[in-house]
Amino acid sequence: MAFSALDHQHMARALQLAERGLTTTSPNPRVGCVIARDDQRLGEGWHQRAGQAHAEVYALRAAGDRARGATAYVTLEPCAHHGRTPPCADALIAAGVARVVVAMTDPNPLVAGQGLDRIVHAGIVAEVGLLGDEAHELNIGFVSRMTRARPWVRLKAASTLDGKTALANGISQWITGPAARTDGHRWRARACAILTGFGTVRADDPQLTVRDVPCDRQPLRVLVDARFEVSPTARLFNGDPVLVVIAEPNPEKAAALAGRNVDTLLLPNAHGKVDLPLLLTALASRGINELHVEAGFKLNGSLLREGCVDELLLYTAPMLVGDAAQGLFNLPELSTLTQAHRLTWRDIRQVGNDTRWIGRFQRGG
Repeated sequence: MAFSALDHQHMARALQLAERGLTTTSPNPRVGCVIARDDQRLGEGWHQRAGQAHAEVYALRAAGDRARGATAYVTLEPCAHHGRTPPCADALIAAGVARVVVAMTDPNPLVAGQGLDRIVHAGIVAEVGLLGDEAHELNIGFVSRMTRARPWVRLKAASTLDGKTALANGISQWITGPAARTDGHRWRARACAILTGFGTVRADDPQLTVRDVPCDRQPLRVLVDARFEVSPTARLFNGDPVLVVIAEPNPEKAAALAGRNVDTLLLPNAHGKVDLPLLLTALASRGINELHVEAGFKLNGSLLREGCVDELLLYTAPMLVGDAAQGLFNLPELSTLTQAHRLTWRDIRQVGNDTRWIGRFQRGG
């Protein structure tokens, strides 16, 4: 399907609008909409947070009567079901738009083509696929939750050039510089949840909050703690929601954390550890689209071995600390390179004096 240069401009603008909801729309997708006629934009809008109006509604309000006969550019297929808001497909039909251009269909089974069908049946021209890859990337976690029943898992780590995350004595602050740490908080802010392990909490006592960038909602903190050993005085328990995932119940520890906005989830596997794949399923059922991991090399290794990591967000500092220091992943020795976990690099750039690498793990190799 051929789209014009103007079509590309208007959809690019809709994607820019959608990105404004990067940290606020969870568990809903990030969506932008532009109502335009030729080169004139008549109305714009984006979904700002769950429970509030969708992008199409804001754009139609701004356009008013001028929307009749115009084209609507939407980054995600307009919804066709009654949720907390009425169907956007019906709003576009009622406004009398002549054409709807959609970047990608909605993977939500409640929509999944039904919005476009309703629009077409109303006699409106509907076209799909303009800047679809960009729209998919913007909502990669939502797509993952809808199609795989698990969040998109992004593992963040900071290492030296020789692949070490901490000295043998546990000292790790700070390997990377302030610019890299601020950038890491941007990735925290867009996530629905941040996951770590008991070892990291014991060693570093992190807050796991978004602090270095503006963010008006804190992601859910998820602690993997098989034996429920965490201290109730850990800084993690600051009043914001925390989910502690355990393999063994501990009534005394649960009682000590009562009234602290802490929930526990018992998910043991056959080895007495937390069942990590089942944890991803459980998080998806709680509306978690993107899961941001900041853990130690043991949990990092377990997540990778069990196929739970989709993307690596790695910051490398220009320093060398030697073989005795701690590595990135606790992985078994390999006998052949065909057993290696391979990645495809998506982005490589300098951040301050450090380098940021974003790669995706290749499935099946």
